[in-house]
Parts: sequence; C-alpha cells; structure tokens
Amino acid sequence: MEKGLLNSSQDIMTKILKLHLLCIFCLLFLLSFNQSADTVTDTSAIVAGTAKITGRIATPNGPNTDSIFVSMNVLHPISGETVKHKVFVDRSGKFSLDIDVETDTSFIGLYSSVNPYKALMVKLINGGVTSIDIAYNSDLDIKNIEVTPAMNQNDMSQSIEVVGKMIEYRSDRAPERLYDKSTDEFLNHAKTVVSKRLAIFLNNDTLLSKEFKGVLSKEFRLSMYAAHVFDYQGEMMLNYRSTNKDKSKKPEIQKIDRSYFHFLKDFNLNDPQYLRIFAFHDLQNAIFQNEILGLPVIGESDIPSWLASVKVILSDLVGFGDGPYYDILAANAFARQLNEEVKPLTEKQKKNIVYYWKNGEIAKILFRKNQQVVELDKVKSPAIVNDIPTVPNAKVIETIVSKYKNKVVFIDLWATWCAPCLEAMKQFRSAKGDFRDKDVVFVYITNGSSPRKLWGEKIKGIGGEHYYLTDAQWNYMMDHFGFEGIPSYLLYNKEDILINKFTAFPGNDAVKEMINGLLK
Repeated sequence: MEKGLLNSSQDIMTKILKLHLLCIFCLLFLLSFNQSADTVTDTSAIVAGTAKITGRIATPNGPNTDSIFVSMNVLHPISGETVKHKVFVDRSGKFSLDIDVETDTSFIGLYSSVNPYKALMVKLINGGVTSIDIAYNSDLDIKNIEVTPAMNQNDMSQSIEVVGKMIEYRSDRAPERLYDKSTDEFLNHAKTVVSKRLAIFLNNDTLLSKEFKGVLSKEFRLSMYAAHVFDYQGEMMLNYRSTNKDKSKKPEIQKIDRSYFHFLKDFNLNDPQYLRIFAFHDLQNAIFQNEILGLPVIGESDIPSWLASVKVILSDLVGFGDGPYYDILAANAFARQLNEEVKPLTEKQKKNIVYYWKNGEIAKILFRKNQQVVELDKVKSPAIVNDIPTVPNAKVIETIVSKYKNKVVFIDLWATWCAPCLEAMKQFRSAKGDFRDKDVVFVYITNGSSPRKLWGEKIKGIGGEHYYLTDAQWNYMMDHFGFEGIPSYLLYNKEDILINKFTAFPGNDAVKEMINGLLK
C-alpha cells in the first residue's frame, strides 16, 4: 500500500509477499469462472468432484526429458486449503492428471518448470476434461497456447503482472501517522489507498476484460484487508516505527472491540464468487484466528448450536444473519482441525455433519478430506515444545543440537505467516514418515512474529521438536548463518557438525537424499 496506509508495514509486508509470491502467484488466478472466453458468470455450485487435465509442453530443443514437470495449484474453498499438484511430462511432452475439485467449475494456476514465472489460469470442469498445449520459444517465453475450454488469452496470462504491480507500489508521500488516530480514520484511509491502487493499475488496464477486472479488484481488495487491516494492533505498531525516529518507546495503541470489524459489511460475503477467490481463504483464517472476534472452536458441538453462537458475533458485522456463507464457515471450522492439527474427525463430529448436511456435497468434501487426514495421522509424531528463553543468543543453536545426541538433526526456521514455509511442511508430511524410528529428529524454530496462539495450533499438525525464540535469539541466528529469508534450513550430522544450510525448500527428494546420506 502507499506510504500513507501502513507503509509502516509496507517494507515488511512486501518482503513477506515476495518470499511467498513464487508460491502463490499462480493462485492469484483462482478468481472467476468464464462461461465463454469473455464472460464471467456470477454463480457457483459446491461439488465433491473430480476433473481431468491433459496437455503437452513443447520446447525449442526438440524431445522433452523426464525432468520437465507441470505444477498446478487448486483452491479448495470448503476444505479450506490450496492443494498443489506436480506431474512430470513424458518424452513426448505429454501429461495427464485427475484432480479433486470442490466447485462445478474451478480455475487453477498452472505453470511448467520450463519457465515457472509464466503462469496461466486454466479452467477445470467437474467430470470434464481440460486440454492445454503450451509451446515455448528459444527465450523460454510462451510462444503459443491452445486450451479447451477456450479462455480470454489476456485474462489467462496478464493478471499476475497487474497484481504484482499493485502489491509493490510505492508513492512518494511520506508515511502518514495513524497509530494515535481513530480507528475510523484508519479504516477510511485503508479504503482510499486500496481504491487508489485499483484506479492506477487495474482500471486503466486495456488488456484484461472488463468482467475479469471486476474479479481481480475483489481479489486484491480482500487480500489487502486480510493482510493489513485485521491485525490492528500489529499494524499500528509498525506504523509507529515508520513514523517515529525514537523506536525504543512502546506507544499506547487504542484498544478495539468487535465493532471495529464492521468493514466486513462492504464485502457481501454471501457472494458465491468468493468460492473462486484465493484471498477468501486468507479472510476466513483471519476471522477464525482473531482473538477479539473470539469465534468458538466447533469441536463436537452440533452445527446449528455452533452457528447460533457465531451469528451472535458476526451477523451485525457482515450484514446478514443467513445465507450460504455460514455453511461455508462451518465447513471451514471442521477443516481447520483437519488441516492445522492433522486430526481426524471424531465419530460425534461425523454424526453432526451427517445430521446437518445429510449426504450433501459439503459432507462429501469433508469426509473425503478426513480420509486423507486419517492416513497422515498414522505417521504423525506428537509436537514437543521446548523452552529456552534464557539461553544466551550465541548458545542457542549449540543448546538445541546438543540435546539430540547421536541423531541427524534437520532444523526448519519458519513462521506461521510464511506461506512457503507452510507449503514446504505440507509437501514433506508423508516423506517425513519414512524416517520414523530412524536416528533423525526434525526441529522447528520460530519467533515472536508468529502469534503464540496460532503457533500452538499449527504445531499440533506439524509434530516434532519446537522452539519459540526471543527476537534477539532469532535475529542472532539469522545473522550468524547469513539467512535473509525463510524458510531456511540447517542440517547437522550425528556428531553435531553442520553439514548443510540453505534457504527455500528444495523438494522432498533432495531433502530425503541429504538425510539418508547422513544415516548410512
């Protein structure tokens, strides 16, 4: 956002966005659904379905090798996650994959390893087949695309550039002091800045279709509010630091209550188009995690009773007391248990789901996801929390590694807000099970940038050994090892010697090879 709006957090948030931009750039295409090449429809149906995608990757170097792959990201709005698929092409460049979907028409972000920075939006239809052929030129730019069902070519290929410009925009204005002003002034400022960015970069765009620009506007607006507006205390602290020379003092930030979130009325959350928007998932997470809103955990509560308590909190804020949004919220509540804790549904929860949704599509989706979690739960280890706040900064890593004598130690530096960190953990879940009962320990380290409550929730699904460092300990470790971002990793052998350090997850096969090499 421009310096006036949380440019206090602009540099920090931009670094965060850049860290996971590669991970999510194709997800930003999960935005709308075209009935034809230029038309965006306004309705969507939830369905526990499957779609098929086939295609061919052609490069100027002739026959393809088995190392070329296609990566696809699919938004699952009911089970509350984004699922990443990776399929290798054969020597003729062809690939084929069946994909679970949760809406009758889905859009996925697709790119190939030939040029991962050139992503495309591709339409999937439940029960149907999508075909896409991509040809690259000698510069590895996309030369030609043939896709069925047909889509507007500019909508398919240009949106990420526009979104990137809006994310990285800087104005020449100095940061505006907001931390000691009213919350209404802050919210009005946020609305103005978001509107300005949309006017500069989206409204004046001549390549995107009119219909698609409307959807992109919704995507950007929702994502910025989820990232910048929900955490009022955090944003105001960042604003203070960017507008004051003396950063040693801690300002008095106005306390907010639930009424602060009245801006949710502006989004019309009953709009079914949100089933196609990636940032909707961010917003749902922000709502569930917010301690001021205080939504109850669904647990084994019957769904009507849980919804009644939720509506007492949300109905005035979102502007309605009934509608499909509440069913999606309830489904997402179960999904948080499945995704965050990797904890299967209890028998009571299953009965509650069947009683409320019968044999409907939402129930089918939750049970399909539950079956996947049942398999993951078999290899999940418990999460063990270790407390070392008094250990001197220079002794932190030594203290941690020395605890695991005669073990290979794989250390993951991460944060709850880091999308690539969470995606890497998700990818490695099943592979980590291969090391069960072997002389290897997985250690996860974070700091105060990860809210403690959220951190405690997420580590249940991660398992392994966990450390929550002070900011001083964390900063020392990052500087000591020369890390500039996360996820970053340290690998020690059984003799407590550092063997490897690197930033960015290199993939399951590479990590398994590194660890197995030290177990021999």
